[in-house]
Amino acid sequence: MRKIAICLLCLFCLQFSIAQEIPTNEPRVITTGVPFLLIAADARSAGLADQGVATSADAFSQQYNPAKYAFAQDPQGFSLNYTPYLTQLVNDISLGQVTYYNRFDERMAFGASLRYFSLGEIELRQDYTDPAQIVKPNELAVDISYSLKLSDYFSMAVAGRYIRSALKIPAENNDIKPASTFAVDVAGFYQSEEIAFTDFNGRYRLGFNFQNLGPKIRYDITQDDTNANFLPANMRLGGAFDFILDDYNKVTASVEFTKLLVPTPQVPNYRDINGDGTITNQEITDARVEANEAYRKISWTSGLIKSFGDAPDGFSEELKEFTYSAAAEYLYQDSFAFRLGYFHESEEKGARKFASLGAGFRYNIVKIDVSYLFSTSRVQNPLENTLRFSLTFNFGEKYDDL
Repeated sequence: MRKIAICLLCLFCLQFSIAQEIPTNEPRVITTGVPFLLIAADARSAGLADQGVATSADAFSQQYNPAKYAFAQDPQGFSLNYTPYLTQLVNDISLGQVTYYNRFDERMAFGASLRYFSLGEIELRQDYTDPAQIVKPNELAVDISYSLKLSDYFSMAVAGRYIRSALKIPAENNDIKPASTFAVDVAGFYQSEEIAFTDFNGRYRLGFNFQNLGPKIRYDITQDDTNANFLPANMRLGGAFDFILDDYNKVTASVEFTKLLVPTPQVPNYRDINGDGTITNQEITDARVEANEAYRKISWTSGLIKSFGDAPDGFSEELKEFTYSAAAEYLYQDSFAFRLGYFHESEEKGARKFASLGAGFRYNIVKIDVSYLFSTSRVQNPLENTLRFSLTFNFGEKYDDL
């Protein structure tokens, strides 16, 4: 009898331990394809904690808010950006971007950019004694935008984007082709006239941008959505205010909120399928596979709508899917700039938190920007302790919209 009691006790403990393996608080971090589109490619925005939707117009506006081009002071601008990536692990991963814009009259402007993300060289071997096969995976995006002033203070823009991702590893007798898709942006920008206060003048700006709206990207030749990945569609909302202290000194304070317009992964439906009174590890695995397949079947258009209200924990979790940043920029005589910023993301949604510093120097038509990032999160940032550089050339007689 004693042995039977011991066996029953062991069986009860075993069932209890199996039941305890059912996750009750699984992380629901949203992941997408081609995430390089979200990396701040230029040093000015990087110094402002990845802001750009409501800051003053510059050559880098293509990535954040092309509607700002309609308010650019310089008729034309050309920029080169270089960002080393994962520098603490490797030295051949980087992001480069080339941008050009032309404000060809008082109301209209267009912009174009090429962004290229290189993952360096990777050696492939079937066996450690085999000669290495060298592959160079990479991703790129080509953008074209058109912006139009709808009034003296407000402009809108649309942008089209071609995206190509060559990440798949080639295999024998397999015709590997890069994955590709397209996306569009819809943006708006408001800039007030200069307002006189008691001790200073001021100006405020507001901006929004719905970015990367487009079909999923597929890495397999099938047309099945279960093998496709959402694009990093996102919504940017921001505001900024210029404290114009005198003819030489200006301080800008800005804030920006961003949310991915991608559905939230759902909680798997864990259930006792075989009716034995316990949920086994296999049943947990099957439930996760089922939830993942259902998630991947969501179309990109449905995903845009679902992203505003599908978080399993309701409104409180939806708020956690917003990132925010606050920044300040000091500008002296339009020749020297000093920047700082802070970026925050919820611990449950990626835990990116960092502070940034930046500076800019302008001489004649040439401008140089640099930035540096300090991670403040337990999760290491791939751009931590990395210097980013941008070089800009501006041409033509300045517009006077300010």
